[in-house]
Amino acid sequence: MNKAELIDVISEKVGISKKETEDVLDTLTNTIIKKLQDGEEVTLTGFGAFSARTRKGRVGVNPRNPSEKIDIPSVVVPKFKAGKNLKEALKGGSSNSNEPESTPEPVENSAQESESTTEEDSNTAE
Repeated sequence: MNKAELIDVISEKVGISKKETEDVLDTLTNTIIKKLQDGEEVTLTGFGAFSARTRKGRVGVNPRNPSEKIDIPSVVVPKFKAGKNLKEALKGGSSNSNEPESTPEPVENSAQESESTTEEDSNTAE
C-alpha cells in the first residue's frame, strides 16, 4: 500500500476529505521526524515506538577494490520497535486482525458530508 492508497482508506473510514486526510498524515509524519531530530522517542501505544540511534563509524571494505579499506562515518538512523497490539495482530494471520476494534464516527463538518449521507440514505432505501 502506498501513501495515496492509505489516504483513500482513511478518508473513507473516517468520513473526511482526502485533502484533510493527507494534511493529517503529513502532519503526523513531519511531527515524528521533528521529534526524532530533537532526540525524542515517539510512542504510539500498542502500535510501536519510533526512535533514532547512532550507528558507530567503522572501517569497511571497498566493494570495487576489496583490498582497499574505507572509513564509514557514524550516522543517525531511524529505528522502529513494534508494539504488543501490532505483533499480536500479525501473529494471528487474519487480515481482519489489522482492523481496529472500533472505528470512530465520521466527523460532520461540511455540506459535502450531508450530501454524501443523503446519497447513502437513498441507496439503503432501495
